[in-house]
Amino acid sequence: MGGDNTLGNGNDPVVPQASSASSATLSPDAISVRRSSRTKKAPVRLNLGCLRRMRCFLLGGKVCNSFIKRYFNCSSVATMSTTLSRQHSVYVTRNVPESGIQLLTSAGLKVTQWKHDAAVPREELLTNISQVDALFCLLTDKVDSELLDAAGGSLKVIGTMSVGHDHIDMEECKKRGIRVGFTPDVLTHATAELTVALLLATSRRLMEGVQAAKDGSWGTWKPTWLCGPSLQNSTVGILGFGRIGQQVAKNLGGFDVGKIIYTARTEVASCAQRVEFDELLLQSDFLIICCALTDSTKNLFDKNAFLKMKKSAILVNTSRGPVVNMDDLAEALENKEIAGAGLDVTVPEPIPLDHSLLKLNNCVVLPHIGSATNEARSAMSRLTAENIIAALNNQKMPAEL
Repeated sequence: MGGDNTLGNGNDPVVPQASSASSATLSPDAISVRRSSRTKKAPVRLNLGCLRRMRCFLLGGKVCNSFIKRYFNCSSVATMSTTLSRQHSVYVTRNVPESGIQLLTSAGLKVTQWKHDAAVPREELLTNISQVDALFCLLTDKVDSELLDAAGGSLKVIGTMSVGHDHIDMEECKKRGIRVGFTPDVLTHATAELTVALLLATSRRLMEGVQAAKDGSWGTWKPTWLCGPSLQNSTVGILGFGRIGQQVAKNLGGFDVGKIIYTARTEVASCAQRVEFDELLLQSDFLIICCALTDSTKNLFDKNAFLKMKKSAILVNTSRGPVVNMDDLAEALENKEIAGAGLDVTVPEPIPLDHSLLKLNNCVVLPHIGSATNEARSAMSRLTAENIIAALNNQKMPAEL
């Protein structure tokens, strides 16, 4: 606290700094309160920063409960933080890492949670969103006018535990004055790692190798068996050169690739070369999709795009499923128009078990696990909670859309 004994704005209590001695006792007469236009019994509301400093001060000494009850409308120091934040509640739509939940509860928020790994049913969500101040959601939770109507006028902030936000009607949120937070940066390394792993699993035919070891088809060594293209001296193309795209390029630095090219709206200071989309298709031995889902990127990879790619090309998508037309991709793989594809995202998710892509040896499909490291998921949960807490206290959010 230093020498600053003022908590909050000019209408909040002014208290002296607590003595370091644990037995220090404070008299109500030693504390002045600026009452402004409040009535005598009106409770004082503090923001989160004020609350934390006040709690440190109070817990450092002995304060009579009559003072707490008189000025903070609660019975004791132990219940003060809960009382001060009682007006704030949050609904969490999934079983998420505890780091975020702990942060919300430690801030005094009332947390209601769908404590399952499966997505919350729509009707359940519409019921539980009513009259909450904040929504902690995931990509699978559609936030549209129907849900916002069900929330009523109390909803102040939506925190999505994702970088993508196409599941949220941003225009409707803006119209209603609802702030939206997301989780960039914290999953960059995890997603870039998985992207390279998926590229290698596809190009080096790892899934076929695993299956051969399990089903007994692994026989004597064969010079041409399960061979695939090498990254060495190859041309790697990246669509979308933001945080994840650039990290993928860095991760490939140790593979002695020939060159890295990319397509993006703006040029980025990098050793990679910016090219137009058609050139990206024509030149790439490995083509990695790292772009956002927009109207211009939806179904960007269709029949025409695949026909422009090298027949030896490997396509990898760890961004958003709808960027690739799934039926056109299946046809291109079956007809050997491209050599292989690795997908961490599909349309729909999960992909139906009878989908033709799952029957192809030259297609590797993962269940959307790009950010699935312990560290990344915990950081995403924590950042989502930080966004919510900041918004509810009218502060700058760490990551706001």
